[in-house]
Amino acid sequence: MATPTQVALDTSALMMPVELDVRLFDELERLLDDYETTAPQAVLEELRRLSEKGGEEGTAANVGHDLATERCLVVDTEASYADDALVELARGGVVDYVVTNDRPLRDRVLEASVPVIALRGRNKLAITQP
Repeated sequence: MATPTQVALDTSALMMPVELDVRLFDELERLLDDYETTAPQAVLEELRRLSEKGGEEGTAANVGHDLATERCLVVDTEASYADDALVELARGGVVDYVVTNDRPLRDRVLEASVPVIALRGRNKLAITQP
């Protein structure tokens, strides 16, 4: 049996369902056959900090944190900063894709020769190859 495709989610990806009305996991299923989602511990920490701010961003972060703990394998990395943790996973060959709407992070992941899944259009995700 084939190993599922490994997909790492960043903070912006986990906040998409509330902020951008994107059905994140439905979109991943549309793009990828068999996948598992991963979130670095640093992403959960960032979501927790953002959720304390309140408002729409806080709500989106709170929902994102719940999604991460319920639907993702949470992994520890050397990096404590979320973007660095995702690049570490990409460079280390741990993940096959990174989902982000953060342009600087997208560029760093593509430089590590890992495809990025990002918002394309109003609420659809698309894959960008390195």
